[in-house]
Amino acid sequence: MSSEMAQETGEVAHEAAHTSAEYIHHHLQNLTYGQLPDGTWGVAHSAAEAKAMGFWALNLDTFFMSLLLGLVIMYFFRSVAKSAVSGTPGGLQNFCEWAVEFVDSSVRGSFSGKNAMVAPLALTIFFWVFSMNLMDLIPIDWVPLLMKSLGVPFFKVVPSTDPNATFGMAIGVFLLVLYYSVKMKGAGGFFAELAFQPFPKFLLPFNLILEGVNLIAKPISLALRLFGNMYAGEMIFILIALMGGAWAGFSFGGVTLFGSQILLSLGWAIFHILIVTLQAFIFMTLTVVYLDMAHQEHH
Repeated sequence: MSSEMAQETGEVAHEAAHTSAEYIHHHLQNLTYGQLPDGTWGVAHSAAEAKAMGFWALNLDTFFMSLLLGLVIMYFFRSVAKSAVSGTPGGLQNFCEWAVEFVDSSVRGSFSGKNAMVAPLALTIFFWVFSMNLMDLIPIDWVPLLMKSLGVPFFKVVPSTDPNATFGMAIGVFLLVLYYSVKMKGAGGFFAELAFQPFPKFLLPFNLILEGVNLIAKPISLALRLFGNMYAGEMIFILIALMGGAWAGFSFGGVTLFGSQILLSLGWAIFHILIVTLQAFIFMTLTVVYLDMAHQEHH
């Protein structure tokens, strides 16, 4: 009898572990469109199909949410700008003026060159990344369950937990850095900066390797920092949500587990607000610093 109970308990534990793994994989899987293994094009219905699609697959949820949040931000600031008054401003106008002044002061403290594009770019980056990160505060099951009821197998609502989004933004910043480096210093000056520093000229190969690695590390660190922090935050929300799935009725253990889940989710959400804001600010600040370095001439 005891062996049968042990076997049954083991089967239940194995099933629970399997269910937990499926839950985690489902919430971490993007809605991916690409070429399926059978040669047709469509949406992947499993992680294996998404992986088989290769490099040219498109994460539809990341693309849609990034575009939607960008449009919402532009519409919000445009609406406030059109209704701005010179007298006593309303709450939204006060907020927008504070945001512009905050970003402008941050840019002035980090950017020593003259470029009218940098401050608007910094404002756009901060609020776009902030809005992406803020989606992580939506309860983890709400959007996936809604999309599943509409026949959509996967949907990740936080674009910054997708390395495709973070690397896309970082590469965009990197291209701007290259453009302004060549524009401000000339192609020869930019090459000299890479080839003749920090060691003497006769060590040109070592200079190129060191400066090349330093240059390429900028977009990689920019992308991975944002992705890593937001991905880790989402994983914690998923693990906390699993506690709710383990709640088994109104027993002492079940009620304790349910109460712990509520407290942990609330506490982590409050703390995560700081991470959401900080990561947007860091991405903006590093962008401004990199552009400032691109405008400086080294002698």
